[in-house]
Amino acid sequence: MRFDSIVDLIEVNYNQDEIGNSIEILKKRSTFAKKQSVKQSEYYQAASLGLKPELVFIIWTQEYQGEPKLEFAGKIYAINRTYERPDEKIELHCEARIGG
Repeated sequence: MRFDSIVDLIEVNYNQDEIGNSIEILKKRSTFAKKQSVKQSEYYQAASLGLKPELVFIIWTQEYQGEPKLEFAGKIYAINRTYERPDEKIELHCEARIGG
């Protein structure tokens, strides 16, 4: 399996400005990944629950630290589900988010 794509895993933290507004602070880490399409059966099953899975990225398990988002090709995706495989890799099931 070739990890031929680069994704940015995004950690999200919140801070407050001087008047108390919540500000989202994003911290990105790049890693190599294998991009896959969502299986048809999974797509339709998720659609019945109101979800719209778009892509699956496979990375090494030790690279993932629970980040809720990732960026690929300039587009931000929410990580909706993960699956830890027996071969020390983890699947990140992603859905595009409008506005990040």
